[in-house]
Amino acid sequence: MAELKTKLNDASVETFLASVDESRRQDCAAVVALMQKITKSPPKMWGSAIIGFGSYTYQYESGREGDWPLVGFSPRKQNLTLYIMAGFAEYEDLMAALGKHKTGKSCLYIKQLNDIDMKILEKLIKASVKYMKAKYPA
Repeated sequence: MAELKTKLNDASVETFLASVDESRRQDCAAVVALMQKITKSPPKMWGSAIIGFGSYTYQYESGREGDWPLVGFSPRKQNLTLYIMAGFAEYEDLMAALGKHKTGKSCLYIKQLNDIDMKILEKLIKASVKYMKAKYPA
């Protein structure tokens, strides 16, 4: 079985953010502040390009286990990708009011924060973190 490449590590969040395109840095700083406020956890690097907050341990039916952040993001070239681990099915009202975005299973893709309602994003992250903490108690 292959080992998961995206793991918590000691790389510097500040150094990583300094390497991000200047036009995206302000959005990254706002997302770091928001996620840190909600999780009360410091930002940590997961792999080479994901900034995560808190963590949980999951286990598949096969018995394979892994760790992943409760919430996180990555400043990708095309989008700011936010990892909302609870998914979006339970949050249709929030998603409808969020603004311009796209989603994957647990990924929220945003071009820039100006495209969305930050108060709605905060509610979405809070709801997801609450759900994940209840589902995967420490």
